[in-house]
Amino acid sequence: MHFKKLMIGIALLAAAAWASAQALPYPPPQNVLQLSASGSVEVQQDLLSLSLTTTREGAEAQAVQAQLKAALDAALAEARKTAQPGQMDVRTGTFGLYPRYSRDGKISGWNGTAELVLEGRDFARITQAAARMQTLTVGAVSFGLSREQRAKVEGEVQAAAIERFKTKAAELAKGFGFSGYSLREIAVNSNDQGFVPRQRVMALAGQADMPVPVEAGKSTVTVTVSGSVQLR
Repeated sequence: MHFKKLMIGIALLAAAAWASAQALPYPPPQNVLQLSASGSVEVQQDLLSLSLTTTREGAEAQAVQAQLKAALDAALAEARKTAQPGQMDVRTGTFGLYPRYSRDGKISGWNGTAELVLEGRDFARITQAAARMQTLTVGAVSFGLSREQRAKVEGEVQAAAIERFKTKAAELAKGFGFSGYSLREIAVNSNDQGFVPRQRVMALAGQADMPVPVEAGKSTVTVTVSGSVQLR
C-alpha cells in the first residue's frame, strides 16, 4: 500500500513538472543580453499656446458669472475674426466661480475666472489677435512642437536609434565571442523636453499696434530603443 502511494506521488509530481514546462512560452533564458540605445535631435519649437484670462468679483454669483461670460464672448468674437485651423486655433479654458468667506466662515462674495486659449503655428497672427483683446489680458505663454513637426522628427530620430541598437548588439555579441544575435523583445519610447524661454509677457490688451512679444526656444526629441537579444 505504501509503495502504491509513493508511485502515485511520483507520478503526480512528474505530471506537474511536465505541465509547468509546457506552460513556459520560452526555454529558460541563456546567453540573453539586455541593452538600450537612444537617438536625439534638437528642433526649433513651432507651436505657440497663449492663454488670456480675466477675473471678476462681486457679492452675487450670478452677477459675477454674467460679467465673465460677457468678457469671454467679446474675446471669442474678436479671436474668431482671424482664426485659421493649424495657424491659430481658438478654445476656451478655465471658467469657474469660487466663494469668498468672511472671518465667521460665511460666504461674503464670489470670485471668478475665465480663460481663452489661442494656439497655433502662426506666432504673429496669435500675438496680434491677443493685442486686440479688450476684455482679457495675457496670463501665460508656452511653446512646443506641432503634431507634424513631432512626427517628422520622431521618424528620423527613431531610425537613428534603431541603427544604434543594431550596431551595439552586433558589437557586444562579437565581444562575448558569439557570431551574431536574434531579437527577443523590443520596446520603443519617445519624448521631448522643451527649453523654457525667457518670459517676456506684457498685458497689452486693446493696443493692436503693440503685439505681445514672444520668443520660442527649442525642444530635444529623444527616442530610446531597449530590449533583449539572444546571442548565438
